[in-house]
Amino acid sequence: MPYDVVYKGDSRFSKKIMEELLSIVPDGVSDKESDKIVYSRDYWPIGSRWFLDGKLAGMPDCIVWPENVEQIAEIIKIANRENIPVIPYGGGSGVVGAAIPVRGGIIIDMKKMDRILEIDDESLMVTVQTGINGMVLERELNRRGYTLGHIPQSLYCSCLGGWLACKAAGQFSTKYGKIEDMVIALQAALADGTIIKSKDIPRSSTGPEVERLLLGSEGIFGIITEATLKIWPYPEERAMLSFVFDDISNALQAVRLILRKNVYPAVARIYDENETLRHFYEVREAKKKCMLILLMEGDKELVELEKKIATETCKKEGGIECGEEPVIHWLNTRFNVKEASEFLPKGFIFDTVEMAVKWKDALNLYRNVIDAMRKVEGIVVASAHASHFYPQGVCFYFTFGGIPPKNVEPYEFYKKVWDEMMNACLNNGGSISHHHGIGLIRAEWLKKEMGERIKMLRKIKAAIDSNNIMNPGKLVGENGEN
Repeated sequence: MPYDVVYKGDSRFSKKIMEELLSIVPDGVSDKESDKIVYSRDYWPIGSRWFLDGKLAGMPDCIVWPENVEQIAEIIKIANRENIPVIPYGGGSGVVGAAIPVRGGIIIDMKKMDRILEIDDESLMVTVQTGINGMVLERELNRRGYTLGHIPQSLYCSCLGGWLACKAAGQFSTKYGKIEDMVIALQAALADGTIIKSKDIPRSSTGPEVERLLLGSEGIFGIITEATLKIWPYPEERAMLSFVFDDISNALQAVRLILRKNVYPAVARIYDENETLRHFYEVREAKKKCMLILLMEGDKELVELEKKIATETCKKEGGIECGEEPVIHWLNTRFNVKEASEFLPKGFIFDTVEMAVKWKDALNLYRNVIDAMRKVEGIVVASAHASHFYPQGVCFYFTFGGIPPKNVEPYEFYKKVWDEMMNACLNNGGSISHHHGIGLIRAEWLKKEMGERIKMLRKIKAAIDSNNIMNPGKLVGENGEN
């Protein structure tokens, strides 16, 4: 094999296991080297860097494409008996290494389980298999007169299961919420092969909703195979507004006050001076200022009211109107993710890091994380925008880029920037992740984030997955240690 493997597996996979898997999923199993290379990584930037350097992040033993939950349960039972890792895989668009098979094993690719099972118009619910592509789901809902309201940047290349596994957020989350806010019921195959399914009811007081442990679990308890989600009628009206402010503090204050009035724009995004220059350089009024774009949608009368309140609030905080064009520009470019792939071959180390923080700590966190990035030798780009908002706080989405100094390895440089950012986040009251999850890059910081709660997570993992076969090495680490 021409590649070195960074995370070498120790799986007990054998020809006999391959034959058993083929008996469960005929024509749905592969151990071809080309397939194993494809499934050796996700979109974690450092994994892409390794690939260009002739290294694979990890190497699975085989890939399986099941078509129903019963097949998945049978595969998991075999893996338990033989102590073989099982790693769920959706679109491969994750950016933290959560899908990397660090101990080898069986990749379960969910993309054949992609059916919309039911749309309940009266109850405003959709039931769907979790292998469905995000854009396929949204387009079909739109065609029938609905929206899910979950529009991540990865919409074209991600799957519902991945959204659920990392608690994803979409660009319209200020109105519709994150994916966990949309979940009504789940079906899953647990780590021992048990199949569970919750009831599709709006609320219940029948004890803890244990199935919700699977949300954000990154596959360590089992595989979510089906979900019932909230949907909304497709909006009849849209309003687009933009304003520039002298300082990011003024823009943050404007959005905070808008939300305090119970007004929830579908999209609210604040760009600091550097990102405003990068994305809105054609807007004359935006020079050396911070851009805020707002998009309201829904019932026409409600949208008009929200537009009026937002405009008045922004002007009171010193905002200067810039019209619809910046919002239209954002809508036309929002799925563009080519920057990372363009820079990687040139030796440029690049990543994005999102953090959540309450309002009273927001400005300090933003300034201190920017300062932390800039103090690392070799950093060229250090900027941020605020992309998701709540009455209680905000998510900042930081970008860093740079060239490692002489005699400093790319991963060493990359890790140094991450370390500085994570320290600054925790020291300023933030959460180390808002919607990308933990994966490999954030693993060492999870214990500091969770405190005593990490012990509870490890106990649950040990109870549900006593053989530690489900995506081992993630969240609770190897052998229950992070």
